[in-house]
Order: sequence, then structure tokens, then C-alpha cells
Amino acid sequence: MSSKDQSVISKEALMSTKSGKQIIKQGLFKSKGFKLFQKYKEEAESEFPKFAQRFTDDLLREIKNDTSPSFTQKAFAQEIGTDEIILQDSEIPAIRSKLENPDVLKDRVLRILNSNFVKMTLPVFCALYDAASDYTKNKSAQMRQDMVDGHIIAIDLSEPMDRIVDKDEDLEYLDDYKLMNPYILKLARDKIAKGGEEVLQEFEDGFKDARLGQYIDTKLKTTPTKITEEQMNQCYKKYRAVMGTAGRNMALSKNPLGEIFYLGMARAAEGVGCGNEIEDSIKNKFIKVPSWPLYYSLLTNDVKKGFEYTMKKSELYLSDARLALELLPKDFSHTEFLEFLFLTVEHYNQYWYNQLDKVNLWSEFSAKLPK
Repeated sequence: MSSKDQSVISKEALMSTKSGKQIIKQGLFKSKGFKLFQKYKEEAESEFPKFAQRFTDDLLREIKNDTSPSFTQKAFAQEIGTDEIILQDSEIPAIRSKLENPDVLKDRVLRILNSNFVKMTLPVFCALYDAASDYTKNKSAQMRQDMVDGHIIAIDLSEPMDRIVDKDEDLEYLDDYKLMNPYILKLARDKIAKGGEEVLQEFEDGFKDARLGQYIDTKLKTTPTKITEEQMNQCYKKYRAVMGTAGRNMALSKNPLGEIFYLGMARAAEGVGCGNEIEDSIKNKFIKVPSWPLYYSLLTNDVKKGFEYTMKKSELYLSDARLALELLPKDFSHTEFLEFLFLTVEHYNQYWYNQLDKVNLWSEFSAKLPK
């Protein structure tokens, strides 16, 4: 579950949805899924400061050791496909000098790590890696750290990049993020590569798909009334590529778990995407372009139905995610963890859907629909 708002997991919020009540019930009876979820959540909270320090130390080393930061910036721009997210040559020395101060760099790292998505993803990756290790009887604490750290760092790259593009927060630090971004990607690659060529290639393919999904997302903003279902499915690559690929790589890309983890995580992420679009619509007071609520609202000429069908879409995604659980091997150690995880996703989506009637923004949503 990913939310920018902690109220979604309050007792009152949990009591407001069917799945939330099931979460409370599992907590009261200390179900296996609840206990595993709590175990990994507590581990992540304990380990997060250590991860942040490793991230900072590694990033500082990369920045200091780079003999050609100008080339690094240009190569990153070429790979991403835009030079809007890099520094001009004349800007590099001052920014680099500033970020070579460990305290300053640590501050910037903590700012981009201040994301509920990152914090909620960390325990999930740890659980998936442990589950795969239990299944294959191949345990390695260092490999676990490299795989989890690498994919969390890769996911976290989206935070500074989004802030640079959107220019809606941390405005005074955007140039710092521009310098940091190429090194963040390099760190992610270096750690993920420890899993072998196949694991690294899975990451590269997923990263490419995520960029494509983001590109399509940006492109569709120019033709909001002509969005097709196929385009929305392509746009959602940004969700399934990131989480699906990470899921696959927690099993070191070995089947059957690699494919099953991909299916479960990819579909759950797409389900969360629907919830994100509902939440963002409420907070922004307009329907995001592009999004499933917009797609269905325009098709039906009815914003209420647009959100209703978005919820049905989220249920389809979650149904597919739960299908993955049926594919897991017999006596799989973490089935209940994944069942509980998907329950939290269902609650998150239902919670924000329930808020729609409370905020009563239907007229405003309708008035702001693209014409």
C-alpha cells in the first residue's frame, strides 16, 4: 500500500472499509500474515537509517571519484532522452563542491527518501527475497542487501526526477538532484549487477519499460480526450515495470517464483495506481491526465461512473495479483504475507473511493474535464 496520507491507516479509516476491518481482525487474532507483515515493517523501520547512511556514503564516493562529471551528466541525459534534467557545465563545479559535504548530501538523500512509497516497498522486497531464499535454500545476507538496496535506490530515482520535472517541491534543491541523479542510477545498477547478468538485464528491461510508460504518460497530456485503453495500458508500464521487475529480481530472476512474483507485484502496483489516481483527484480537485478516472469519465460522460469503473479496474488488477498467489508452490513460507499485503492495497483503494462522496467534488470534476 502506498499513500501520502497517514490517515488511511488510522483505526477510523480501517473501520470504514471491508478490507480494513479484516486487517483489524487479523491484527487482533495475530494471524500469520499480520505477524509477518509487522515483522518486516519493524525490520524496515530499524534498518532504514542504516540504508540511508549506506546510500549517502556510496553516493558521496561516486561523486568524489568522478573525473568527468560533465560527461556523466550528458550521458545520463542521452539515456533518459531529455536534457531538461541535467546541469549546464558551468553549474557543475559549485553544486558538486556543495554536495561533497557529507552533511549536505545526507540531507538531500533523506529528502528524496521521504516517500511513503519507498518506505512501504522496503519491507515487501525483504519479505520476497526471504521467501525466495527459503524456497531455494540459498541464503546470503549480502545478496539480500544488494538486491533490496539496489531496487529501492532505483525506485527512489523517480523522486528527484519527478520533482525536477514537476517543479512543485524542493525548488531550492533541484539543481542538487540534477547532479545526484546519474550517480543514483549507477549505484542501483552496480548493486543489482551483483545478482548476475540475467538479473541486471531484467532491471535494464524494466527500467526501459518504465521510461516508456512515463513518456507515454507525458505525451497523452497533449491529447486527453483521445486516450485509448491500449494507451492507458502502455502508460501503466511505469507501475508494473518497476514493481514487477523488482519482484522478479527478489527471486534472482529464477522461475517459478520470478514469474509469480512479477505477476503479483506488477498487478498489485497497477491496482495501487488506480488508488493513487483517486487520491490525487481528491487532493488536486481535478481528474489527473491521463488516468483511468478520466478515461472512463469521458467514455460515459459521467464523472461518478468514471470513478466507479476505475474501482472495478482496480479490482481486476487485484484479482490478477491474487491469482499469482494460487500459483505459488505448496507450503510456500510467505503466502500469508502476500495475502495481507494485497488486503492493504484493497483497503487503500476503497478508502479513497469512499472519500469521493464525502468531499463531493463531482461538479468541480465535471467542469474541469478536458473538452
